[in-house]
Amino acid sequence: MIIEITIKMAKIQVNGNEQELEVPISLIDLIKKNDVAQPEMVSVQVNGEFLPRENFNSTLIYDGDEVDFLYFMGGGSI
Repeated sequence: MIIEITIKMAKIQVNGNEQELEVPISLIDLIKKNDVAQPEMVSVQVNGEFLPRENFNSTLIYDGDEVDFLYFMGGGSI
């Protein structure tokens, strides 16, 4: 079975900043393209939904998508 994917230029939002890139792009490739620090620690929202880490390779980003890279920090008071 052959799957054909058409690549086109698109605009997406990454952490509130517009980026223009070829889509579709996998989420893991977008993480690499954006040089995300500590990618093993990042949580990701796509269009407002948190994604499980095991879906990073299979999730494709398309024109108009909004992606947020988030880090959750623990802490307490002194």
